[in-house]
Amino acid sequence: MAAANTRLRAIKLYKELHRLGREYPDPGYNFLGKLRRGFERNRNLTDPEEIEKALALGDYIKKETLALYSLRKYRYLKRTYSKPEGHDL
Repeated sequence: MAAANTRLRAIKLYKELHRLGREYPDPGYNFLGKLRRGFERNRNLTDPEEIEKALALGDYIKKETLALYSLRKYRYLKRTYSKPEGHDL
């Protein structure tokens, strides 16, 4: 039962990262290719501790990517709605 739960967590994490990677801002980085290779490299893990480490790393990458997107949105809004330089209103 635990193995099935871990497998479902890994599939869910892969899908979430894949959705996030579609909009990755740097096209030269190849986020989706690195994502796939990372999951393929770890697909033969059998030790529960190693699996948990890999899932924790995936969660960390998900959080960092979300933070990157939030920062990008913030910078866009700041640039759009801030007053022009040199104008004191």
